[in-house]
Amino acid sequence: MAQPASSTSDVLLYFIAIFVPPAAVFFKRGIAADFWINILLWILGWIPGVLHAWWIISKYERPAAGAGYGTYGATGTTTI
Repeated sequence: MAQPASSTSDVLLYFIAIFVPPAAVFFKRGIAADFWINILLWILGWIPGVLHAWWIISKYERPAAGAGYGTYGATGTTTI
C-alpha cells in the first residue's frame, strides 16, 4: 500500500536531520524514548543518528493540533 507524500514540514525535518538529528526527532515526537535513542545513536556516529531520524520522520505522521489533550482514552477516562 502506498504511503502519502511527505508534507512540507516533513521535508524541512529531513533537512534538519542532516545537521542535528535529535532536533528533528524532538520536533516530530517530543521528549520520548525515540529522542533519547536518537541522541545515543548520534553520539555513536553521525550516520546512525541521521538514519534513525529519517526513519522516525517517515514512520510517524504529525499528530493533529490538540490531539491527546482532553480526549477520551481507550478506557473511557479523560486524559489531560
